[in-house]
Amino acid sequence: MPEQSDQLINFGAQDAADGLKKPLFGLDAETLSKLLAEAGEPAFRGRQIAEAIYRQWVSEIYEMNALPLSLRAKFAAQGWRVGRPVIAHTFKSSDGTERYLIDFEEPDTKGKTAEAVWMPEGDGGDAGDEAESAPEGVRAWSRATICVSSQIGCAVNCQFCLTAQLGLQRNLTAGEIAGQVVAVLARQSARVGRDRVNLVFMGMGEPFLNYDNFMAAVRLLVREVGLSPRRMTVSTSGIVPGILRFASEPPDVRPRLAISLNAPNDAIRAEVMPINRKWPIAEVIEAVRRVPLRPRERITFEYVLLGGVTDRPEQAREVARLVRGTGLPAKVNLIAWNPGPGIDYAMPASEAVTAFHERLKGEGIAATIRQPRGRDIFAACGQLKRTVEG
Repeated sequence: MPEQSDQLINFGAQDAADGLKKPLFGLDAETLSKLLAEAGEPAFRGRQIAEAIYRQWVSEIYEMNALPLSLRAKFAAQGWRVGRPVIAHTFKSSDGTERYLIDFEEPDTKGKTAEAVWMPEGDGGDAGDEAESAPEGVRAWSRATICVSSQIGCAVNCQFCLTAQLGLQRNLTAGEIAGQVVAVLARQSARVGRDRVNLVFMGMGEPFLNYDNFMAAVRLLVREVGLSPRRMTVSTSGIVPGILRFASEPPDVRPRLAISLNAPNDAIRAEVMPINRKWPIAEVIEAVRRVPLRPRERITFEYVLLGGVTDRPEQAREVARLVRGTGLPAKVNLIAWNPGPGIDYAMPASEAVTAFHERLKGEGIAATIRQPRGRDIFAACGQLKRTVEG
């Protein structure tokens, strides 16, 4: 057998004997075609499977109507399954936001759900970005955003974030990351290519500390599901090696980049984001400069306003100088801190948020205020902790 990727799975007799339940979701059309050919089946069956699980969103082997019934029975007998993540629990906010606990149904993840969030009409974070015109026949919601997790928990330990309290429990696979998106799209009956849906990899975890699986998921979403990378944004706390790898990705599969800045200088940032002690702001910016931007594309700097800590007028001027000094086409997304139990910070006053925003604009910096979505169900930025209330 030729050399295979670590995602290549054999349709062998030993697999059947083991009685393993093997997921197809996460394998691309090319890999599936190779698998089928090696098992003595026509290679085009692999493309039919990919069409079924990524475009038709079937969740069971027997729903793959393009395959002969005998082949479907063979797969089932050998323990194969679609294996798309499932929405185990749904929490609905008064503002229309939905938070999902995602179950991966794997032996080593029992009880260890990740989270995804659906925000109809988005949160304003992509205001002013390049936009493809919305096609005719859009849904009742004119646009929406799906927030996706890349890990269960997180190791970065940002002091203002509830997810940090979980620590890192494990990385998600490419299929588990992409599967969150498909599960939510299916729940919402979204139409790829017709409805305006944005993806933000800003849920649980640091995507660039799970880089290979994160980018494999992006390739699945672009090449198999049919989503546009221009409608995807990945947020990083400033993992410099990951940013440098990201800079070499081809533009046809590269999402937009957001940097979680969250402080006006290294001293404060190191207090609220310990990762800054390893990669300070200047090193992060230098890495970001290596990313070749598409026409009209901008880097986003995310900035969490912590009451009395990072929301002062003089800090707005400092942020403006920092952003202007990068020389990058950039904008700042301001996020009023979302509270959570056990975190000793305060929400900024609404007047402080407005003043900070106005000061940035007065300094010539493009800035938006991200509207909090789903605070009442622990779905807002920094609140994801598998909370079962809401």
